[in-house]
Amino acid sequence: MYLSSLKLINFRLHKDSKIQFGEGLNYIVGGNGQGKTTILEAIYYISTTKSFSSNSDAEVVSFDEDYFEIQGNIFDLIQNTMIVRYSKSENRKQYSLNGKLITSPQEIVGRFPVVFLSPSDSKITEEAPQERRKFVDSVIAQLSKTYLENLLEYKKILKQRTSLLLKFKESFSPDLYDELNVWNERLIEVGSKLILSRKKFVFEFNDYVKEIYSKILNGNEEPLIEYQTLNHSSDDELESVFRSELERQRENELRRTANLVGPHKDDFKFYINGISLRDFGSQGQHKTFQVALRFAEYFYLKNKLGKNPFFLLDDVFGHLDRERSQKISEHLGELGQAFITLTDLSDMKDLQKTEKDCVIQIQNGKVLNVN
Repeated sequence: MYLSSLKLINFRLHKDSKIQFGEGLNYIVGGNGQGKTTILEAIYYISTTKSFSSNSDAEVVSFDEDYFEIQGNIFDLIQNTMIVRYSKSENRKQYSLNGKLITSPQEIVGRFPVVFLSPSDSKITEEAPQERRKFVDSVIAQLSKTYLENLLEYKKILKQRTSLLLKFKESFSPDLYDELNVWNERLIEVGSKLILSRKKFVFEFNDYVKEIYSKILNGNEEPLIEYQTLNHSSDDELESVFRSELERQRENELRRTANLVGPHKDDFKFYINGISLRDFGSQGQHKTFQVALRFAEYFYLKNKLGKNPFFLLDDVFGHLDRERSQKISEHLGELGQAFITLTDLSDMKDLQKTEKDCVIQIQNGKVLNVN
């Protein structure tokens, strides 16, 4: 799978850009605020139907314009044309694939898998559990449409349950308890599916992270991911443990009007040689782990889906020391097609460029040169 070209209309600084890509490494070079990261954002849009940096599609539309459009031509056994279009006045986003309107984002996610590595990945290893859950969920969702559907359903259940808990402040009628029990069973049913999927993922994914450490990022350290969830000794007893914990926390949930039990409270702990990365890791160890997570994600998705994901690297080499940059560069050629932003051509001095690779220079939302 590779992206042959991209057309951007009214997409941030890019009023009307057409970009041709090579099948190997595509180095996108430009100063800060010139529109190079926007190209990565557009690729992310056609792969996931959303931005990696903005919660609002309206923010992405060029100033004084009403809509944006992204068109990507992707070769994946056949030539595909993926279009994402958003209108501010209608507040509506549409997707089409090969001329056919797509009604649900679930039909797109995972079709053109993508991996995005950026300095903001520091949140995964350094900040709150929700950042680690977000990372894990994004990987599994690209792999499994069922998981994505369960995740979206689970969020709806949490919302309904929160609304019900708030009603308890006004009334303690038996009907509310009956309704809460019904939602508890849905929470247990869907939440248990998420937990089991996450358990399987972590079990498999650990091997990929370990291989990356030994193969690409030096094998002197032993990484490990530990999934922290409901304490159950077997998968068969998960639902009963879930139910018991909900009963135990019922008074706390009613008092705090909050959902306190379930996979939305899970965490994933990262270890280096048995020591907690978040609590005791050096800055260099954090950066190495972040890179390893994304490389592991790439190869995990590639093996599971049987195709090369798009690999997006945003200003990564400007935040790594020379040794790490060189080690990553040595293995970039194994990735298939990748898109790498750099602020200056001089940043390429530690990178290896082949005939399959391409350098694209960007200034003020315009493509100056491709070679």
